Amino acid sequence: MAETMRAAVADGPGGPEVLSVREVARPSVRGGWALVRVKGCGLNRSELMTRQGHSPNVRFPRVLGIECVGVLEDPSDSGLAAGTSVAAIMGEMGREFDGGYAEYALLPNELLMQVPDTLEWAVLAALPETYLTAHGSLSALGVPDRDGSGVLLVRGGTSSVGMAALSLAKGRGLQTVATTRDPAKSRMLQAAGADHVVLDRGEDELTAQVRAICPDGPGYLLELVGATSTPHSLQLVAKGGTVCVSGMLSGSWAIREFEPVAHIPSGTKLTAFQSNDLRGKAGAAALTEIVEGVAAGRYRANVDRVFRLDDIVEAHRYMEDNRAIGKVVVLP
Repeated sequence: MAETMRAAVADGPGGPEVLSVREVARPSVRGGWALVRVKGCGLNRSELMTRQGHSPNVRFPRVLGIECVGVLEDPSDSGLAAGTSVAAIMGEMGREFDGGYAEYALLPNELLMQVPDTLEWAVLAALPETYLTAHGSLSALGVPDRDGSGVLLVRGGTSSVGMAALSLAKGRGLQTVATTRDPAKSRMLQAAGADHVVLDRGEDELTAQVRAICPDGPGYLLELVGATSTPHSLQLVAKGGTVCVSGMLSGSWAIREFEPVAHIPSGTKLTAFQSNDLRGKAGAAALTEIVEGVAAGRYRANVDRVFRLDDIVEAHRYMEDNRAIGKVVVLP
């Protein structure tokens, strides 16, 4: 009889209730793929969008989850030993093939990143997608790796990526500004590394608050709200500064009626980052440094709440209602 496992399966597009936890067949190892015993996974907005039906390449039923951490149950031909602690992100995980919302995940060898086993699983699970996105975004912005200077504005600061970016930026010597729509979240942003917190209550008021802190505007702006606020961010950043779009908290993918010549001031740079660029070997060294930095207290994991796999519907509702300040983690 085939071995089974518990997994959270999305049977079709819709609300959180389309997710159900049940026994399914445990995947069989094949060449080029290794079996990971999942110890935890972080929840991500892209999984919410996929669940809602906004990922056209996804076929249901599907086990969602674009990231996970765990140990190698069967390393297959990966070249790693059984029991090795690993992490994996992206590479169509949870989209073209089943992802991290399960007790086991069969993953392509090229996605595996060996990680130190110095952190508890709930903390480690909060790091891969979030911190690699923040790390890659700072690189795309041109922020120096060490002893940087200048001002970074994080638009959408209470998101998990926003808080990770604040932590990394403080480690690089930048002055940091974070936006939020909720004044009650200011203290958490300051604890995460924000030197200044500004309330996003409209473009004019936000501009005035930012200009009071840095009259010429920030040299770096990490845009996590997404398409709806990017045109304003291009006007908010300093002349010659850079805006990097790495998130879509607004739920909108496209900038409507975007005219580059009209919307991008002369000399200002617009770029983007997607975490798929740091999957597997490309992100392994950065993730190891991040894990070691969290273990040493240089960076914060920013875990907001930990759910069990059986509570995946509640976890998705929690994420969809924007109640989290930081990362939501699920343990199987």
